[in-house]
Amino acid sequence: QVSLVETGGGMVQPGDSLRLSCAASGRISSTYSMAWFRQAAGREREFVASISGSGSSTSYADSVKGRFTISSDNTRTNLYLQMNNLKPEDTAIYFCAAKLMGGASPQPGAYDYWGQGTQVTVSS
Repeated sequence: QVSLVETGGGMVQPGDSLRLSCAASGRISSTYSMAWFRQAAGREREFVASISGSGSSTSYADSVKGRFTISSDNTRTNLYLQMNNLKPEDTAIYFCAAKLMGGASPQPGAYDYWGQGTQVTVSS
């Protein structure tokens, strides 16, 4: 069993930055791929960014490319999402997720464990 807890959300103005953290505990492994997803009110959960089990490969949604950066420590016990130049359309609940087998994926259904989410609100 793996437990994921996200922190770092909040209310900011357009153009501001936030850094989300995800603390993993339990049977976490450095081989797991991990990702950030988000879900805005009334919308489906969507992929934001992922990092492969080896840590050598990252992937981003087009909407956040160049503004967001995903990173992790080598043991995968801490996952981060640095979000710069935030926009109102980035408003959502942000979730971290862990995938036990295979490479990272942009599909929510491919992930085995999820955190409870942290709210990010971007508004002037």
